[in-house]
Amino acid sequence: MVALGPYLEATPLPRVLQVQRLEGPEAFAFLAREWDELEAQLTPRTPFAGALWNELWWKHYPSERLMVHDDLFLHVVRERGRLVAVAPMMLTRRPSVGPVKTSVLQCFGADVNVTEIRGLVCRPEDQGPALGALMAHFARSDATWDWIDWGGVRDDGSGHEELAAAGVITGRQTPTYYLPLAPSWAEFRGRLSRNIKESLRKCYNSLKRDGHGFSLRVVESPAESAAALQVFFRLHRQRARSNAKIKHSDVFAKPKDRAFLTEYVQRMAERGQVRIFQLEVGSGVVATRLGFQLGDELYLYYSGYEMAWGRYSVMTTLLAEAIKWAIDRRLRLVGLSTGRDVSKLRWGPQSVVFRSALQVTPGWQSALAFRAYHQMLQARDDDSALARLLTLARR
Repeated sequence: MVALGPYLEATPLPRVLQVQRLEGPEAFAFLAREWDELEAQLTPRTPFAGALWNELWWKHYPSERLMVHDDLFLHVVRERGRLVAVAPMMLTRRPSVGPVKTSVLQCFGADVNVTEIRGLVCRPEDQGPALGALMAHFARSDATWDWIDWGGVRDDGSGHEELAAAGVITGRQTPTYYLPLAPSWAEFRGRLSRNIKESLRKCYNSLKRDGHGFSLRVVESPAESAAALQVFFRLHRQRARSNAKIKHSDVFAKPKDRAFLTEYVQRMAERGQVRIFQLEVGSGVVATRLGFQLGDELYLYYSGYEMAWGRYSVMTTLLAEAIKWAIDRRLRLVGLSTGRDVSKLRWGPQSVVFRSALQVTPGWQSALAFRAYHQMLQARDDDSALARLLTLARR
């Protein structure tokens, strides 16, 4: 603020932001400390905003094929040298050569639900200024693209009026849910609805009634995390392949996805941030959920369970035990990840909503490419997608 005297109202100085592109994979190591310090200021925290997740994502997921090619387009936004935002982005061309192709500038996370939230890494109040600085910088860039996929833009962040003025299209909402914790389980339980209290009573009593004792095991060490992750993959796959009323995808069906998560879990375990929750009955694990402790917050990722134990609602029991564990360690909140399924909503969580944001480059060719690409209806492979794109482009 500028002091103009005792009778004049102070006016804010315009923010001067600098945008810089960082070249090569070594940029992640160069930026890691600052990036992690920035991510630690966000709440609720998620693994997807961290430097390690993005570094490993670029290691495992970029495409270098004839049908699709990704170029690193990592940018940072600074204010007087201080890191304000990170834009983990890539320039994707489909196909990589030829006269008819689409080019999109997009954030990391173009996978099948492995990355639940993607977009700029910045504080909500810096979202608008950072997006504005990046849009202005990209408008002056020599690189060309048909549209920009900004990933998820926080509803509680700044900049929505500026986005609308720039013609950015906002659409699909992705809420991420979290539970603020209480000093004790009794106090936390007292806040819950009658419905979830009854569910908790039933799931605990059903195990006891049939003579099944259980224990909670929390895997944290690097030496044990690899084996625990294999149990997770097995139970996650089993749930996906079951005939359960609520269908779940096997998010880690592809070797690439398992390789990525395996390396991420190992690196996070070495940092002391992995928490793999296992519900054991007898000598076997009947339910498991991956968790990552980020400061005083716990983020609960995907899960899996033995279908034979589904009638005991073992996933509800496991979640309750994980919450008790977090309360005992004086954590502040538990993140329940994304998705509007009943298993989350019945706990009465709070949420932050992210909206998809797309900015189409002016011109009929970009508009045609954008329409053609999104008419592919989530084509299952790039070859069929290319064929449909060529057909639509010739019309």
